[in-house]
Amino acid sequence: MTTTPTVYDVAERSGVSIATVSRVYRNPDSVRAQTREKVLAAARELGYVPSGNARGLASRSTGVLGLCFPDYSDPDAESEAEAGVGDEPDDNAAMLYSDQIIRGMERAARRHGYALLIAASLKSGPETLVAKVAGRVDGFAVLARTVPTEELEVISRRQPVVMLAGPREPGEQDRPVRLDHIQVANADGQRELTRHLIEDHGLRRLAYVGSAEDSPDVEARFHGYTDACRAAGIDMADAPDVRVGMMTQAEGARATDTLLDRPGERPEALLFANDQMAVGALHTLERRGLRVPQDVTVTGFDGIPLGRMARPALTTVRQPMRRMGEEAVELLVRRLGGQGNKEPESLTLPVSLVRRASCGC
Repeated sequence: MTTTPTVYDVAERSGVSIATVSRVYRNPDSVRAQTREKVLAAARELGYVPSGNARGLASRSTGVLGLCFPDYSDPDAESEAEAGVGDEPDDNAAMLYSDQIIRGMERAARRHGYALLIAASLKSGPETLVAKVAGRVDGFAVLARTVPTEELEVISRRQPVVMLAGPREPGEQDRPVRLDHIQVANADGQRELTRHLIEDHGLRRLAYVGSAEDSPDVEARFHGYTDACRAAGIDMADAPDVRVGMMTQAEGARATDTLLDRPGERPEALLFANDQMAVGALHTLERRGLRVPQDVTVTGFDGIPLGRMARPALTTVRQPMRRMGEEAVELLVRRLGGQGNKEPESLTLPVSLVRRASCGC
């Protein structure tokens, strides 16, 4: 049985070190012509084809960047994209939060000559996942709370790590933190959206649907919501009106039923922590014979394509998800090139309010 020749075989056949073989393929001008030809001749005789890993042996580089995130796929969004949402089908309708980040990272990684390794998991244990990714890449980005920050800090001692989304965890200011960090202005965006409903549309009976999980992004959005309500003199609870386990369309639909079935006056506006839940709410309201926005206003957060394709189109806060992915790659590339600040960088990206028909605009 024949085996695929390796860089070790080429080094042995040509009588040079593995590092020299790597330099022949990675930086041929750094090797004497006679030695270079000897290595290439041995490679031709063996049928050797250099791989990314072989090229990186001398430099300890893989040419790969990684992204780790929990797999929060939404089957409802995927089925709607296949069927076509609204008047025209849209191939991007099922592109959710993490998908947009992936697009941004892929585009920037390709521009810098890197490949991207994507790892999404909830089942096998995030610690195992991030350890596997760290061993195969030069640096990686990870969504906040995918793995404990302490574990990421250990990994960051040997390779750059960028944390995406969410404010830094409590206590991080009191200890050295090596992680670069990118987030969006969650509280500002939700505050502006809530103020728009109160001041521009005159709505006072509001209900907020958040996540039962410990999500720093969702908590920041809730704080922005409560800030706007209290500034307008609206009494607020200390917690969202409904918390859901997974922020999917199905959960948004169930949360809407819960709010509509509660005794007392019906809310004038339902504010959801993401667009997927808000689209689920639109379906429930239609099923129950309520008009949007005439009877109930609905808003989301994220700015995924599905919200634009919904009917009525969804008022939301658009966050720059693709740019977040691009900025993560730029940070990693700077770190790998020995550039940038020695201290960890923290970047907050702006968001924008998108006024559409679901709030009456």
